[in-house]
Amino acid sequence: MQQFNEDVLKQLIDELSLNQDIKITEIPDIDLYMEQLTSFMDSSLKSQKRDDQDKILTKTMINNYTKAGLLMPPIKKKYNKRHIILLNLIYYLKNILSINDIKRLFEPVLNNIATPEDDLISLEDIYSTFLDVKNIELSSFHEHLIEKSTMIKEETSMIDKDGKDTAELFLIVIMLIAQANAQKRLAEKIIDTYFHKPENPA
Repeated sequence: MQQFNEDVLKQLIDELSLNQDIKITEIPDIDLYMEQLTSFMDSSLKSQKRDDQDKILTKTMINNYTKAGLLMPPIKKKYNKRHIILLNLIYYLKNILSINDIKRLFEPVLNNIATPEDDLISLEDIYSTFLDVKNIELSSFHEHLIEKSTMIKEETSMIDKDGKDTAELFLIVIMLIAQANAQKRLAEKIIDTYFHKPENPA
């Protein structure tokens, strides 16, 4: 196994390509058929795949999002810029939140998802802000991870050299999971507290 150190950690982070996103300016101005849409998403976000066989977006996923009310139906079998922005947001959010939670999050902000006129914040502004915030977080991600890995190195300093790297990597994974879980729980708590399910009319 390659010796684990700060350079290796930085290389692993770089290989994730976390800052490779679909920019607003990269979204086609022309409407796309289903096959064109899935191809565009797959080629644009291929760096996000864990495995080459993974699918970024499938016809079934799109149909399920539409049935769930997260995505408006296509217009004459074509998907426009608004569809693509929503699918990008859903792609990132679904890794953390349930489909039901994403719907609860969207409803008071986008109101009638099929029309932009009643959006509390324009969908393009939401997406642009999301990318800005994401890149700010990523800019400090490596630095914070190095600080935590230094602490972990101190905790494992007494371990035999042969097992030290494995112990460090194990603890880094545990630390990342603990951090991700805390952030996920807080996001869910905010949704549960402030994004109530709409009540059924009596």
